[in-house]
Amino acid sequence: MSVRARGFLLAALLVVVPGAALAAQGATKDEAVAMVKKAVAAIKTEGADKAYAEISDPRGPFVDGDLYIVVYRMDGLVVAHDADKNRIGTNLLHDKDVDGKEFVKERIDLAKTASSFWQSYKFMNPVSKTIEPKEMYCERLNDTVVCGGVYQS
Repeated sequence: MSVRARGFLLAALLVVVPGAALAAQGATKDEAVAMVKKAVAAIKTEGADKAYAEISDPRGPFVDGDLYIVVYRMDGLVVAHDADKNRIGTNLLHDKDVDGKEFVKERIDLAKTASSFWQSYKFMNPVSKTIEPKEMYCERLNDTVVCGGVYQS
């Protein structure tokens, strides 16, 4: 390989690798809050049916790497989920994380007393495919809870 070609390759790596490293870091808390607010606004303006379909589209506007939106009714029924469509229509009120924490029940209980909140638990990161500590930001919207979270790997 010529010196010029090696120089070009090195310059290209310096541009690409830092960008990939930043993408691998995952979402920030500010990004989670912004995504939840965007989902709440969509539900309010487009109506639940249309917004839930958009939220549940893994290639739609409500997923960005390991950041995605999930919407629960106040009884624990999942009405929209970006990372796992199999959860839609199921009641996860008594789902437990690896430590035995009923995180959905806790989330619903928190939503009964606060219009917005952060919650900590452990969950499978859809990007890394490993169980990781997660902080979920949620906002209550009528009889639902709209949430998006960040992994803390």
